[in-house]
Order: sequence, then C-alpha cells, then structure tokens
Amino acid sequence: MSAILQPVTLLLIILAGYLFKRRGLFGERDYRVIQAAEFNLILPGAIVYSFATNPHDVSLLWLSAFAFVIAAVPPLLIFLATRRRPVADRAFVMLNGSGFNVGCFCFPVATAFLGTAAVVPAAMFDIGNCVMVAAGTNVLTQTLLHIQPGRTLAEQHAGDAPTMPYERPTDPDARRLARRALRRTIAKGFFGSVPFDTYLLMIVLMLADVRIPDVVASLVQPLSNANAFCSMLMVGMLMDLPASRRDVRDVLEVVAWRVPFAIAFALLAWFALPFDPMIRETVVICCLAPTAVFSTLFTDKVLGNARLAGFTLALTAVIALFTMTGAHLLIGALG
Repeated sequence: MSAILQPVTLLLIILAGYLFKRRGLFGERDYRVIQAAEFNLILPGAIVYSFATNPHDVSLLWLSAFAFVIAAVPPLLIFLATRRRPVADRAFVMLNGSGFNVGCFCFPVATAFLGTAAVVPAAMFDIGNCVMVAAGTNVLTQTLLHIQPGRTLAEQHAGDAPTMPYERPTDPDARRLARRALRRTIAKGFFGSVPFDTYLLMIVLMLADVRIPDVVASLVQPLSNANAFCSMLMVGMLMDLPASRRDVRDVLEVVAWRVPFAIAFALLAWFALPFDPMIRETVVICCLAPTAVFSTLFTDKVLGNARLAGFTLALTAVIALFTMTGAHLLIGALG
C-alpha cells in the first residue's frame, strides 16, 4: 500500500498548489520564487545528499550513459517528425516530450517499491538524464529551431514557419563569430545550470574516490527532504487547465510521444542492461517517469507558457503512477 501512497501524495501536493492558487492564496507569478529556490538550492542539495549518503559504484555510470541516450533521442526524432509544424508547436513538444522526472518523482516511488537501495541506481540514471533535462534539451531545441536565447517566441514575433528566420553567414569572419556565439550559448546553457554543475562535481569526486564529509550531508539533508514537496508544489502553483483546443492537442501530442517511448525504453532496460534485477527494475521505473520539472522552466523561457507545461507534468504523473505500479507488479509476478 505504501508503494501506491508515495506517488499519490505527490499528486495531492500538485493539487494543493493548484487549489491554493485558484483561491488566491498564491499569486499568479509566485511560483517563480519556489522555482528559483528549487533549481538553485533545493535540487542541488538533494543531489549532494544522495552522493554523500549512498555509495556510488563507478560501473553504474553505464546507467548514466543509457539515460543520456534515451533522453537525447526523442527530441531529435520529434524535430524530424514535426518539420512542417509551426515553431511554437515544435518547441513545446520537443521540450516536454523527452526527459524524466527522477529526483522528484522516481526517488520516492522506487524507494517505496524496492527499498532505499534503489536510490543509488536511480541517482546514477539521473546523471545522464540531467545532462539533457537540465540543459541539453533546451540547448538542442533552441539550436535546431534557431530560437534566440533570452526572449520568448512571442517577443521574437514567431509565425507559422517551422523554424525562426535564420540566414547562414557567407563571410568567413561572420561564420567564425557565429560559431563562437553558438559555443558560448551551449556553454552557458550547460554550465549556467546549477543542478548540472552539481552532478558534474559529484562525478569528479566519485571518480577521484573523494568521500563527502558527514557534516556536509547533515547540512544539505533538509534540502533533500524538501525536494519532492517544493517541486510538486511549484508545479501545482504554475499549472492551469488547457485553455483551448490547441492546448489540448499539444498536451495529447506530448503524451502520444512519451508513452510509446517510455514503454520501449523500459523494455530495453529490462532485457538489455547487464545488471541484477533490482537495478534493472529501478531503471524501468525511471523510464516510465513523467516529464521533468525542468520542462516547466524551459517552456516558460522559450514559450512563456509554463502553465501548460505544468499541466502536462501533472497529467503524465498520473499516467506514470499507473504504469510504474503495473510494471512493478508484472516484474514481481514474472520473478
């Protein structure tokens, strides 16, 4: 029963944030306060606490590589499959159709199903996943669609074209400056993400066999404990129900991409990864996760529509609750 109650609790927190906003207890833009705290303080603290309190085997970096690949493939396929759609539609599906909500959703679910030992493989999976969800998917979307960073598509006067207007420079000096600007944008996208930087530091410490002191774990433990609550409350505060048929279509399109990918990746993880059943089941659960909280952040920056991304996260979380539970029961019955 506890295995079911954990994800249900997360959904109830989302609902509480939404109802509090509807009743005027939260303002329309108040979610940005928790958003800033979540991505710059709380989530990095949870990452540090995970590495400080659990032994991380270097061989599990294969899980990180697997997660990176399955998080990177969907936006590329979505980009190719939607090449005749308006740029705003393509950006929404690319930003929300890939990536996995591991730290806020999978950690408590996997722990409820498999015990605390599941935290380690889930965290190693999240290293590769975080490369994409914390920066890579946003950088890839902006680069492929020629979206200018720092301004929403509305501010860039996006039309119905599949990409933003772009003219490839012909002058050698102009091309060199364009390449330098692209490298600067990519570097800023990655190294400007505090969670990504934190994971990078943890990997370096792990490879150097440096143990994080217990006092550091004690300092960041309150942040780790607050991670799931704050992130789900933020989603509830920012989300709104779809306002039009176009919004409904966009959300359903994300679901239509995510569910087949999730099932395919879960099957690949169970049958192809060379690890014991507990680790493989943990990865299966991660593959069935809802959209990442980062999707709301980047959708806000690119489209100015975090609310629809928040609803997408909530809907995919409900779907994940059923698929994760079903996968756990199926694996248990087969085992």
